[in-house]
Amino acid sequence: MSLITIAKATITDAEKLTEIKKRTFDEELKKWLPNQENVVDYNIQPPGYTSIEMTKYMIRELEYFKILRDKEIVGGIIITISGASYGRIDRIFIDPNYQGNGIGSRAINLIEDEFPNVRTWDLETSGRQINNHYFYEKMGYRTTFETEEEYGYLKQIETSSEIENLVKNKNISSTQYENCDMATTEFYGVNLEGSSFSNSNVMNSHISNCNLSHSKFQNLNLRNSLYADLNLSNSEMIFVTLGGVNFIDTNLGDASMPITFERCDLEGSKFSNSNLRNVEIQNSDLSGMKIDNVPVEELIDAYNQLNKNNQMSIREF
Repeated sequence: MSLITIAKATITDAEKLTEIKKRTFDEELKKWLPNQENVVDYNIQPPGYTSIEMTKYMIRELEYFKILRDKEIVGGIIITISGASYGRIDRIFIDPNYQGNGIGSRAINLIEDEFPNVRTWDLETSGRQINNHYFYEKMGYRTTFETEEEYGYLKQIETSSEIENLVKNKNISSTQYENCDMATTEFYGVNLEGSSFSNSNVMNSHISNCNLSHSKFQNLNLRNSLYADLNLSNSEMIFVTLGGVNFIDTNLGDASMPITFERCDLEGSKFSNSNLRNVEIQNSDLSGMKIDNVPVEELIDAYNQLNKNNQMSIREF
């Protein structure tokens, strides 16, 4: 009988895990959306699922476990742990060649054993993947919401550790907190719409799977912060200092709405392995700028000289 175990993934596993993930989600697409090339379902094919760099990011920043059958990698499970008591299953995938053998359920049980203090687990899955609904319900999850596109699930586990200072199912809206020590406070399933935080210390906070649309972030110290796997469409950044910031594996979204830089100081910046088609640069200082190690000033001089020669040739003709 085969032994199913889990182990923390390492960067050296990234290529193998990406290969299995791609094969798994591509098979799911064929199963649940056959001959529907124009339909996009990010629960079936998550953004970046074919990217080795995305896998490396998740291994570095999330809790990424490889699923082993004996010593062979046959899948992966990616989770986010928030605080001490809350966990989220971001993705789980099993190689299609090994599905139907109880590996997925065994992996989830092993993850729950790995984090015994987590008492609330949640996840989302596609509304189309009917077999997933049966699977998660069998694993003790209950439906929290359902739409045609997506189902939400939640599982609560009784833990042996005593929970101190737990405030649950209370309406404390419109409450004001001033000069309070709330360090290491955890919020889960909380409605903070319209709330205001000012002149407060929120260093080392972890914000995951939250709706921050239409929010305002002003006069903040965000040094050494991580921004990853975000949707910033139609956002504005005004009077922002970006010294030392890296943009990696970034795109313009489904609508391909272009980015605009106006009156920005980008001296010394670097673009590599990027799609810069149809980019326009106007009325800007290009001193020292290079494209593939060729100074732009030389390219412009050569272009102007070519135009000048062409004009002279036309006049001579």
